[in-house]
Amino acid sequence: MSSDNFRKARDIQPAPTSAPATSQTGSTAIKTFIAILSVIVLLVSGVGYFTVGRLSGGMSSASNLNLGGDGNGGGQGFKDNVDGAVDILLVGSDSRSDAHGNRLSDEELAALHAGVDDGEENTDTLMVIRVPDDGSRATAVSIPRDTYVRDEEYGNMKINGVYAAHKSAKVDELVSENEAKRSEGADDSELMSEKEIEQAGVDTGRAALLETVRGLTDIEIDHYAEVGLLGFVLLTDAVKGVDVCLNEPVDDEMSGAKFPAGEQTLNGAQALSFVRQRYGLPRNDLDRIVRQQAFMASLVNKVLSTGTLTSPGTLSQISEAVERSVIIDEDWDIMGFATQMANLAGGNVTFNTIPVTSVDGTGDYGESIVTVDPNQVHQFFEDLAVSDTSSEAPAPEETESEKAPSGTGQEPVAEDISLHVLNAGSVTGMASGLTAWLEQTGYTVVETSNSMPGIYGESQIVAADPSDPRAIALAEQLGGLPITANAGLDASSLVIVTADDYNGPLDESSTEPETSMNEPSPEDTVGTPGEDFGAAEVSPEIDAGGDGPRCVN
Repeated sequence: MSSDNFRKARDIQPAPTSAPATSQTGSTAIKTFIAILSVIVLLVSGVGYFTVGRLSGGMSSASNLNLGGDGNGGGQGFKDNVDGAVDILLVGSDSRSDAHGNRLSDEELAALHAGVDDGEENTDTLMVIRVPDDGSRATAVSIPRDTYVRDEEYGNMKINGVYAAHKSAKVDELVSENEAKRSEGADDSELMSEKEIEQAGVDTGRAALLETVRGLTDIEIDHYAEVGLLGFVLLTDAVKGVDVCLNEPVDDEMSGAKFPAGEQTLNGAQALSFVRQRYGLPRNDLDRIVRQQAFMASLVNKVLSTGTLTSPGTLSQISEAVERSVIIDEDWDIMGFATQMANLAGGNVTFNTIPVTSVDGTGDYGESIVTVDPNQVHQFFEDLAVSDTSSEAPAPEETESEKAPSGTGQEPVAEDISLHVLNAGSVTGMASGLTAWLEQTGYTVVETSNSMPGIYGESQIVAADPSDPRAIALAEQLGGLPITANAGLDASSLVIVTADDYNGPLDESSTEPETSMNEPSPEDTVGTPGEDFGAAEVSPEIDAGGDGPRCVN
C-alpha cells in the first residue's frame, strides 16, 4: 500500500543546502543545546527579574514572527481553551555568530570545539516551555533533534533541518533576483543588501520552524527565544559550575566526556562534554536529552536555592551571557514575565520529552531518525494543558472519612520509583484494577494502558536492572512475578505487565477499560520505524527541586 509517509527516496526532493557539511571536532547537535540554558535560567528561574534592568537595550529581538492564537498564527490547536497559559519555543542554533550577528572569534570556537567553518545552521535543540497564568510552575518539553516530520515544500526531513532548509532556499531566491536585476542594468541602490537578504532568510526559516512545531504539537506558540553556541559555557562559569551525578563512570573519546561515577561539579567546558555524549548510552539520543534536562534542573536549582544572585560579579557575567547569546521576539515583555515568575520554586520546574514511537527508525535516505505519532504528541500537550488548568482549581476540603486511612493495609516496598502498568491480557480492566490497588497502597503510577500487541505474553516486571532490590520486593508483593531486563528503561522506572496469568492483588471495584486510543500507528508515522516501534520508553520527568543532582546514565 502506498503512502506519502513511506515514499521512496527518488520521489522526494531533498532539502536545499547552502554549503556542504564541514568536518568539525565533536557533535554540533548538543553543543547548540547548551546555550539554551541561559534562556532557561532567564525565563523560568527569576533571573530575568534581576538581570533585565542590566540588559536594557542589549538584548537582540526577532520581528515578523507569527505568534499566538489570535488568528494571526492560524488559530491552530487548543490555545483558546487554556486560560492565560504561555507557550514558549526555545531554539538552540549552531550559528557561529552571536545574537548581534558578530562572528565568534576563532579562539571562542576552538574553546567550544565547534570548528571555524560556517557549516549548516541547524536547530539542534528545540523545547516548548509551558507556563500557566499564575506563574507558579514551568514545564519544559524537549523535541528530539532527529524527530522526522513532513515538510510541505521539501518532503520528509529531520526537524532540526527545517530552519536551515527554508532559510537557505529564501537566500538563494533573493540572490538570484538580485543577479537578474543587475543583468538588466539595475544599480546597487535598487538591489537588496546582503544584510537584508540574510534577514529575510532568517525570517523565513523561523516562520517555517514555528509552523512545523505548531503542526507537531497542535498548540500555538506565544513567544520565541533563540540562542547561539556561547551562552552555556559563559553561564555555567558565571555561577561557578553546576553539580551533576553519573550512575557509572564514562570515558567517551567522541565527546571528550571523561568523568567518574557519582556527584561532581563541572565548569563550562566540562559540562559541554557532559551533555554532548551520545555514544555508549543505553538509549542514545534520548539518554543524552535526559542528561541535558538533569543539567538544566541542577542549574535552575542552584540559582533558585542559593545566594547566586546576590553577587554583582555573577549578575554581570549572566548579563553578558544573555546579551551575547539570546534573541527574543520583539513583543515579549520580558520584565513583566520575569516578575510574574519571581516566586517560582525549583520543585515546580519540570522537564519532559515528547512521546516517541521509535529511536532507531530510518529516513528516506537511510539516515537514522526518531519517529513519532503526531496523535500521541497532540494528546501529550493537551494532557499537559488540562493538568495546568485543573491544578489551579482549589482543592475541596477533605471530609473526616476521607482523612481516615483507606489503603490496602500494606505499605510500599519500593520507594522513589515510577510505575507503568500495562495490560497484555484478554481481561479488560486488569491493569486499571492493579493501578488502583498500587495507588491506594502508596505507589506512584504514571501510566496505565494496554500493551502493544505481541510485545508481552505473560505477567512480569520489567526493570533496567533485574537485581534492583526495589524490583525484587515489588515482584514479591505482587505475587511472585518474574523480572525481565530492559536496559533502555530509566533506573527510576518499572513496568508492570498484567496478562491472563496474573493472580496478584487488584482493586476489583476499579477495573475501568484501559485506553488504547493513543497507541502508535505506523500509518501515522513519518519515516520507517525501527524494531523498537511501540516499545520506545518514555523519558522520565525531571524537576529542579531536591537536595542534589539526579543521577543519570
